Amino acid sequence: MAYAYDDQNIFAKILRGEIPNNTVLETDHSLAFHDIQPQAPVHVLVIPKGPYVNYDHFAAQASEAEITDYARAIGEVCKLVEVAPGNDGDGYRLISNAGEAGVQEVPHLHMHVLGGRVLGRMLKKFDD
Repeated sequence: MAYAYDDQNIFAKILRGEIPNNTVLETDHSLAFHDIQPQAPVHVLVIPKGPYVNYDHFAAQASEAEITDYARAIGEVCKLVEVAPGNDGDGYRLISNAGEAGVQEVPHLHMHVLGGRVLGRMLKKFDD
């Protein structure tokens, strides 16, 4: 499958320094920052620095170094913002939307780290 990356998306502009962000963590291959429209008391976005549209694109084409860095960055963010259970946190939810049906708003892979309160059920039971 071909993935068309739009280098004018807001996260690409953040990575280029054209738009400021409130950084939580920056690594060689990842950037984490506070969401400007938080949906929970803790709402951090973690993005890879590479041009990946969604998670399946990232999993198929990212280097081992990028994949490892991204996974570890997400874990480190959970500790830094104190939502990781066992590290003074009560838990968190990770969400990554992909495509139209997944309601992806920005065509750059991003993981939402949400926490700071009970988040409720993720989805309601599906009935035909």
